[in-house]
Formats: sequence, C-alpha cells, structure tokens
Amino acid sequence: MNNNASSAHLSIPDEDDVIATALQDASIPTLMMSMIHMSGDASLLDGDTRPGGAYINEYQGYMSEEDKATVRAQALKVITNFRDRGCQLPPAPDRETVHRMMNFLLAQEVPEEYLPMMLEEMELDGRDQRSDAWGSEVPQKAREQHKVLVIGGGMSGVLAAVRLREAGIPFVVIEKNSAVGGTWFENRYPGARVDVSNHLYCYSFEPAHHWTQYFAQQPELQTYFQDVAANHKLLDNFAFNTEVTHATYDEDEKLWRVETVDNNGKRTTHVVNSVISAVGQLNRPKLPDVPGIHSFNGQWCHSADWNESIDCRGKRVVVVGAGASAFQIVPSIAADATELTVFQRVAPWMFENPIYHAQVPEGKKWCLQHLPFYTRWFRFLLFWCACDGAYDSVKTDPEWPHQERSINEMNEFVYQMFSDYIRSQVQDNEELLQKVIPDYPPMGRRTLQDNGSWLSALQRDNVRLESQGIREVTEEGVIASDGTAIAADIIIYATGFKTDQLLWPMEIRGRDQQLLSDAWGQEPSAYLGITVAGFPNFYCMFGPGTNLAFGGSLVFNGECQIRYTMDCIKLLLQSGATALECTEQAHADYQRRFREQHAQLIWEHPKVHSYYQNEEGKVTLLWPWKIIDMWRWTKEVEPNDYRMY
Repeated sequence: MNNNASSAHLSIPDEDDVIATALQDASIPTLMMSMIHMSGDASLLDGDTRPGGAYINEYQGYMSEEDKATVRAQALKVITNFRDRGCQLPPAPDRETVHRMMNFLLAQEVPEEYLPMMLEEMELDGRDQRSDAWGSEVPQKAREQHKVLVIGGGMSGVLAAVRLREAGIPFVVIEKNSAVGGTWFENRYPGARVDVSNHLYCYSFEPAHHWTQYFAQQPELQTYFQDVAANHKLLDNFAFNTEVTHATYDEDEKLWRVETVDNNGKRTTHVVNSVISAVGQLNRPKLPDVPGIHSFNGQWCHSADWNESIDCRGKRVVVVGAGASAFQIVPSIAADATELTVFQRVAPWMFENPIYHAQVPEGKKWCLQHLPFYTRWFRFLLFWCACDGAYDSVKTDPEWPHQERSINEMNEFVYQMFSDYIRSQVQDNEELLQKVIPDYPPMGRRTLQDNGSWLSALQRDNVRLESQGIREVTEEGVIASDGTAIAADIIIYATGFKTDQLLWPMEIRGRDQQLLSDAWGQEPSAYLGITVAGFPNFYCMFGPGTNLAFGGSLVFNGECQIRYTMDCIKLLLQSGATALECTEQAHADYQRRFREQHAQLIWEHPKVHSYYQNEEGKVTLLWPWKIIDMWRWTKEVEPNDYRMY
C-alpha cells in the first residue's frame, strides 16, 4: 500500500509504450512535480508550460490539451531515463525549491505559515513526522506498565492502535462490531461512499494507489482500514463484538476500570491507566420522533442499520430524509422502485463534482504506484484545495445586506454558483426548483457533492419529492405532515444520528464520580476537542467540536488528535506522575473562545438549523477555526494546561 519515497523501493518495470499509455491518464501538474524529483532539474518551474490554477476535484490545472501533450512527451523521456539508470533519485529538492514547486502546482502563493504543515503532510523525506516511536527519553519500563484502552475500532481507533504500537504501549481496542471500520463497517446502504477524495481520505503514512474510484464506496473503504490493521499486526489487540458499558476513574489507584460486555453476555472489567474514546460523533442511528414506526407491516430500517434483505425492485418505497445518506440512496434505488417518495424537510446545498462516481483510470493508478513522489504531490493538490481557502465564506459580515441568503460577499458568490448549478439541472421544472433551492445561506449545513444523479433521480416519473415531514407511520405506509396518506412496501429512515448524546449509551465517570454526560449536558466540550477537566488520563478522538463542515479531512484531524494524545501520555510518563488532567481554567478559556468564534460563523446563523447545533442553537460539533489552527495547537502539549499528580 505504501508508496515509499526511498529510491531503494522504487521500480519502473514497464516498457516505453506502457508508460506512454499510462501518462494519458496522469494529472499533468502532479506529473511535472514527479519529473523534477526524477531528473533533479527544476527548470520546469521557469517555463511557459504551467498549470493555470487549482480547484477542488480538478486535477489538470486548467491546462490546454496542447500543453498536456507537451508535458507527456517530456515526461516520457524523463521517466525512461530514470528507469534506465536504475531508478536512482538525485538529491532531493531543497526547502526553497519545494516551496516554489507548491506555488507552481497551484498557480498561487502558498503562505509561509502553511509550509511546515504541508511539508509534514507530504513526507518528502520519507519520514512519518507524526509518529513518535519513543526512544530513550521515555523509559521502557514506564511504557510497558502504562496500559491503554481504546473505545472504537473505526478510522480513529485503528489510528490510535498504530501509534500506541509504535510507542510500545500495551493496549486493547474494544469494538462493538465484528470487524474494524466503524462508520464504513456499519453504513452499508446502497450507494454509500466517501465525500472526500480517497487519495486524501487515507492515513498519511499509508497512502494507497489501489482505489477503483476517486470517491470509493463502502466495501473498499472498510477493506482499507481492515488491511491497515492487519498490515500493522494490530488485530490481536482488538476485542470485537464487544461494547463498553461503564468506565470509572478510581481516584485512589489513579486507574480506569472499564466494564465491557460481549455478544454472548460475558462481562469483563479492564483495569487501565488511560482511556482513548474513538467512538466518533455519527455513531448511534436516530429515528424520527413520530408515532407508529413499529406498526408498519412492510420492511423498514435506518440507513445506518441497513437490512440486507431489502430489495426495492418493483416496490413502493418511502425515504424519510434528504441529507447526505439519502443523497446517495435515492439515485441508487430510483430506477428499481415502482414508486419512490422522498420526504425532505430541508433542501441540501450541493456543488458540482463530475467525478463523484468516476473510476480511477488504470494509467493514474500506474503513476501513483510507480512514479516517485507522485502520490505525495497528488495528495498535496487535494489537501490544499480542501484546506482553508473556503474559510472566509463562513464568517458573518454583520453589514452584509442579503442576510436571508448569504452572509458576506464571498458567500454570495457561493450562493450564486450553487444556485446556478441546481437550476442547470432542473431547467424548466419550476415546481421542483422551488423545492430544491435551499432557503438558508450556503455552507450553513453539510454541503453535498453531486454529479447530476440526485436531481435527475428526483425528475424520474416514478419519483416524488415531498417538501415536508411525516406525521405518523401506519400499517400501510406513512401520513405526511399535511395529512396525505402514502402507501409503501419499504420505508428507509435516512434521519441521521444521536449527535446530541456523545458517547451514549456508555456511562463514563471521572473524579468525584462525576458522570460525563451530566458534565456535558446540552453543550459537550473538551479542550481542543481532546481532554476534559475532571477526567484524568481520558482522551477523545473526533470529540466535541472537532467535526468539519467547510473542507479538510477527518483523517487529518485524527492524526493531529492522536499525536496530541500520545504527547500527553509521553509527558505523563516522563514526569513520573500517575495522572494527567486538563486544568479547569484551560478548559474554560478554550470553551469561551470556542463560543465566541462560533458566534461569528455561519453555523449559528438565524436561518440555519442543523444537527451541528444543540436545542439552544449553539454549535457543539464543529471546529470553528482554520485547519492550520488544529495542526498548530495539537503539535505538542503545553504543560501549563495540565496538572500532573
């Protein structure tokens, strides 16, 4: 899986014609960066043939066909020469040259403040800088005696296991499912796929060239995380089909006692030094609060608890919800159902992504697998375009005159762009257009990616969009909010998760037997989204306030969070103390800044109502700052934020 930068692992076994064919599928701007590594010649950066810009999901830099052909011809010579001299890399470009390469690739200036983060992300020196495989600075005996329990075996749990193994810390991962993967194990509904490009939505230390699609479907994603766990020999440390019921901090012993139960009812108490919660925010399915759900005589399920026996062919199907899951389900079943009714209370904003369902060409896979640093530069291209560029569009301008539809000048541009795209899909269907143009500013709720499949499905003769909720479920179907009865054979609830009950249904008690759910109440919070005052040696991954809504990747977030967590453990072991706890002042100051920041952002706009918010309209789930801020603040622990005892 790993495309290592070291020349000792590079191999180009193919003849010239195979290489030339592969280059037809290459991202040309990315190819140019690889050419510099292979040749040691950076003069490409001074030529007239260059990318014209960078945009999300646009990998060719708006280059003309003539320019792309020119680069392919040049690249063939560079690659074959590199192959013929034994794939020996010349000296690596220096930092200044790499910065110039970044600017060239993007056709814009990468600010100096972002350079350290991007260099770390790219690993051009072949070193995983986010790993801390501790040396002599942490005594071996101290490591071996510090036991850690990880709750959850999804993306974050596997990542935690990798880092704990590297540091030589004994650990166990408790996973309620029968395999790793988390959300990618559970969400098996038709059309389930990731909405961050796969070549970015993977661990920085385990890039992959095998993806069959740019935005892979559920089975391939689950396989990736399973393979990472297997390749790192972690699976023996997983307890599958097991749930955590209680976790209690013993103040006298300064240990956590974690109670688990497996599918056979066997109960076990684990005594550990630290606990890492890696359960995520979108973990427990939420059904709508309407009467009669269990009275329905047909088949029904929640999208996150898919009933594998459901077959929509020739059936009358009702889908409740029009968010991210429904957005993928509806196009996947529309052609099969006799009748399909979609209940939409809030229309989603969407933007065009022509490659959302596209296959990764074989030639691009070849480049990713064989060309030096091509994987790294392609990942950089994806990362930068999904990084902080959109942040200004979510900051409210109180003087902006069009608050009913946008919050600032940049957001207005997004409004017009998204609206034009939707209109281009619906054209003269005015009735449908009124239903699918959202009535709140763009970016305020989760923005979805579309290749035309959603709106084309809604325009099928057998599909009806209801812009209302449901009042009741009956034996025969559903009653809409306006009283209309709709008969159904199958009901699918794409109604989200219990995001207001983080870590539910576990009972977690810290110092003074304080229950975490009580401490959090309606406003869950953690310092940097990771540590909680009153809960020593307890760490969250994908904790409160760490979700993303304007760009980035949760895998990147996870790598930042586990590095910080491991640095906390390292600080504790070096100190000789037994417990490390975030101070109340650090936690409170952080939460004050968190609230002040969100008050200026779109997600608390009066016209925006979403699962990001609590009952008071306050956002509790989202990271309110830039991505670089998370990277910078989690790079290392500030000891003054903690007390050790």
